[in-house]
Amino acid sequence: MQQTRDFLATRGLPTADADATSSKRFADGAQYRVEIPSTEGPEVLDAVLAEAADRGVPVHRVSQGSGAMLHTDAELARMATTAADAAVELSLFARPGAGWDIGAMTTVTGGGAVTAQARGTEQLVHGLEDIRRSADAGLRSVLITDLGVLSTAAQMRAEGLLPAGMQFKISVQMGLANPASVRLAEQLGADTYNVPTDLTLGQLAAIRAATDLPLDVYVEAPDDMGGFVRHYEIAEIVRVAAPVHVKFGLRNAPNIYPSGIHLTPTAVALGRERVRRAQIGLDMLARYAPDAATSERGAAGLALPEVSS
Repeated sequence: MQQTRDFLATRGLPTADADATSSKRFADGAQYRVEIPSTEGPEVLDAVLAEAADRGVPVHRVSQGSGAMLHTDAELARMATTAADAAVELSLFARPGAGWDIGAMTTVTGGGAVTAQARGTEQLVHGLEDIRRSADAGLRSVLITDLGVLSTAAQMRAEGLLPAGMQFKISVQMGLANPASVRLAEQLGADTYNVPTDLTLGQLAAIRAATDLPLDVYVEAPDDMGGFVRHYEIAEIVRVAAPVHVKFGLRNAPNIYPSGIHLTPTAVALGRERVRRAQIGLDMLARYAPDAATSERGAAGLALPEVSS
């Protein structure tokens, strides 16, 4: 076993999971930023920003899971303009994936691993088209779950087929969970990485040692992703994982993907409660790590929408 650990060391990888304080930071020197996920549409975005203003919660990024494909052109434009005016990053899922397809493997025991993958050439094309549509609407951040979509989109970005400022936020559904695999995602073009929801502090520290990517870490996870409520760990998460987006999902809440106007009141209520949960988490962070530094809205490195006035 020692030979294997020695080999990892020669590749600049950690040789064990261990407690370690991260000295890495965002471009503005901040240790953490706040993300509110499942912001499923213009009305939910408005509600999240209003609730954040009422509660004094600094929201740096909002994300959603239904995908650009399930918004009209007008809805995309409205969301992009709202986020740009608020100086908040908006990240929309690149859909579809195998779980939304006609294939049966995602529904059988043992088939869950393929749910988030692009199935066949056509879904690869469709996912890339969804990214292009987001870019055309002015968005500069998209959520990706598939390594092939990631690597191809990064090549398109490098060759000018996507905006140079487009950022690729890797979804928790990609599932890579060790230092070597997350480093691979970085090498393929990822800009931030959402780690699995159940990693220990030592495992987070090991991944942090292997990559400079900002990590996205659920402080509270949805039920179908474990339902973990880790508010008392938030100070330690920031300490070992910085730079980190602390992400406030919501336990005991319905899965509303794909969303739409039939679910708007529910989605709005869930979005407001996620902001309330963020206030609770940030209050704990202030109590246990009062010197932890966060970013201003619009800070360097945020993939803010670019819309014409």
